[in-house]
Formats: sequence, C-alpha cells, structure tokens
Amino acid sequence: MQQRETTGLSALRAMGRVALWLLVVLIVSASGLIAYQYLMVMVRPAYDPDTMPLAYEMMGDESKDTKLLLIHGLLGSKTYWERDMDEISATHQILALDLLGFGDSPKPNSDYSLEVQLQAIEKLVAQQEFNHGKIIVVGHSMGAIIAMALVAKHPDWFEGAVLISLPVFRNEGEFSKLMEQHSVFDRLAAGPFSELVCMFQPLFTSTVFKPENMPKDIFEDVKKHTWQSYSNSLQRVVIGTNLSAIAASVNGKKTLFIHGEKDTSAPIESARQLATSLKGSKFITLPNEGHQLFLTNSKMVWNEMDEFNSELTKE
Repeated sequence: MQQRETTGLSALRAMGRVALWLLVVLIVSASGLIAYQYLMVMVRPAYDPDTMPLAYEMMGDESKDTKLLLIHGLLGSKTYWERDMDEISATHQILALDLLGFGDSPKPNSDYSLEVQLQAIEKLVAQQEFNHGKIIVVGHSMGAIIAMALVAKHPDWFEGAVLISLPVFRNEGEFSKLMEQHSVFDRLAAGPFSELVCMFQPLFTSTVFKPENMPKDIFEDVKKHTWQSYSNSLQRVVIGTNLSAIAASVNGKKTLFIHGEKDTSAPIESARQLATSLKGSKFITLPNEGHQLFLTNSKMVWNEMDEFNSELTKE
C-alpha cells in the first residue's frame, strides 16, 4: 500500500512539473507575442497625409452627378459595402475608402483621433473631386460618427448624410454599462485592456472566431488592423466624440438615420434622441435587425438610400 502511495505521489509531482513548464512556456510565448506586436507598431513612422494616401475603390457610373462617399465602421473596410450594389451603382458614382489604420490603408504610429481620420479623408475627397456639394456621405457605426463630423466641418461639400447604426454615448461609463450585456470577449476587447487583448490578434482573428453572419471576405479584412488603430479608434472616436456638439453644426442638413431595432452595440433610443434634435432628419427603424444590419439586409438599406437621394433631388 505504501509503495502505491509513493508511486501516486511521484506521478502527481511529475504532472505538476509538466503543468508548470507548460505554464512557463505559455507565459513566455504570450509575452513574446505582446512585445512583438507592440514593437511592430512603435517602429512605424508617424502619419503623413502627403505620403500615406488612403486605399479606396471607385465604383458605379462615373457619368452620374449623384455621388456616394462610403465610410465603414470599426474593424471594417471598403469591402463591407460590396453587397447588392447592381442597382445603386447604375445610378450613382461611388467612392468607398479604407479608413486610416484599417483595410489596405496605411497603419502608421498615430493617435487615430477623429481629427486625423478627417484629415486623411479630406485629402482623398478633394483629389477625387467628391467635394462639389452634390455628395451624400454614408457611414456605418464609427464611420457614421466620422461622416457626421465630416459634414459638420464641410457642409458645402455634402448634400446630405446617411448614418447607419450610429453609436451615441455620453461618456465611457455609459459605453461600459452597455458592454456588460455582451460576451466576456467583447467586454475585454472594449474595456481598459483593449490594447492588450488586441495584441493577440493572430489568435482572435482565426477562422474559429468568425461570426456566422459575417462573409469570409469581410472577415479577412477584419485582420488588417493594429492594436493601436483599433484601441485608439475605439477610445478617441467611438467613445470620445461629443456627438451633441457635432450635431449643432449639422443641424439643418438633410440626414437619414437607419437603425436596427435590436442593435445591442449602438442603443437605438440614444440615436433616435439625437436625430430628433436635428432639423431635416429622418429616422428609419428596421425591425429584427442588429448592429450589422447592412450585412443582413443590404438591399433594403440601398433602397432607403436611393429613396433619400430622390427626395434630395426633388428639393
């Protein structure tokens, strides 16, 4: 009996040593990955608008006077918009861009503030002559915030704006409270440790973590960001933007809000309240749709945009 106990204890000690070594290997590997991700961003040059143009794609009919400027959301890219475009591209000229730090656009060492994003877009818009006053700017989520700020800064460039799933938060506490209803991973990725979590990007952007309703091409573009472009954009643009102040400058410009009834990332009532404060705004609710309503109901979104454009043309 004593020999069996001794053998059992030896086996437990051996298993403990193996577990300890595995833990050490895991910690060293994680530390190495974090250090590598951190350094890869820190050695990058600072943002220079003259040498770091945004990636973009021109679509639709170039002969058309009516033009759409499309701005994707956080972790998105211009690929986001390439759904059911046949009808809209036959009647519009379309400029879809990759925001700085995302998609195929440069990913410099930057604070990725709203001002920096606007600076990058302004240069592209001017170069492509999408600033003559007949432009409708369309944004989804973070892109909707940027679109709204772009109209506020350059009201003479745009005829109107379409804001899809606009996230409206009064402060970081309100955002954190909302995130408490989400998964553990979402809470970590959107919390104070978002930079650290994002440094494990190679793991979290593997096929295992692909949402069921997200097309493969869009998921592939989700991988094209850095921990800095994600975390800074989240903190400085999504959470840190005072939309009420921006709304004061947009007031009177024709604005279409499209929001999913079941959006758990951008509270519908907050967006509706902001829309109510804007003269000339229209708020459309899509039943049973969530934050990524364009991916699940792109035809309806395009139809609403086309109708909105027709209303503007008649005025």
